[in-house]
Amino acid sequence: MKPENAPAILFVCLGNICRSPTAESVFRAKVDALKLETPFTIDSAGILGVHEGALADARMRRHATQRGYHLESKSRQVTVADFDHFDYIVGMDKQNYRDLIARAPSAEAKKKVSLLLSYAPELSRSEVPDPYYGGEAGFEDVLDLIEQACDPLLQHILTAQHRK
Repeated sequence: MKPENAPAILFVCLGNICRSPTAESVFRAKVDALKLETPFTIDSAGILGVHEGALADARMRRHATQRGYHLESKSRQVTVADFDHFDYIVGMDKQNYRDLIARAPSAEAKKKVSLLLSYAPELSRSEVPDPYYGGEAGFEDVLDLIEQACDPLLQHILTAQHRK
């Protein structure tokens, strides 16, 4: 159970082993740096459950660690209950977004779904690409995009919380 007025954010990618655990860790670090009184609930999940219980991809963990992030969460699949528990459900790419919209149990739940890069239009990209089958540069690109998009996402959430 999350504390009242505590924003709850779920980051989602395909398997929950590269992009979404990275977004979870980066966003948590940004929230922690602000030393806010209101606690946040921050988690990640995958559209698929094929990596259930696994740590993030070793290459992603290595690149994240080099930037001071520790990817410690274990992979899990998105559930229908997540749509009740989380205020923001943030996909990494358009297919994640479509899959989340298709799973949303109500029109209200669909309103919680967004794309991470929609919060950073200045990047002129709409998707955080999956680095799994690419080279080392792909993991760095993912980190760059996530770091840049988490700041405006956090600002959006804090502004929305202030209005409540």
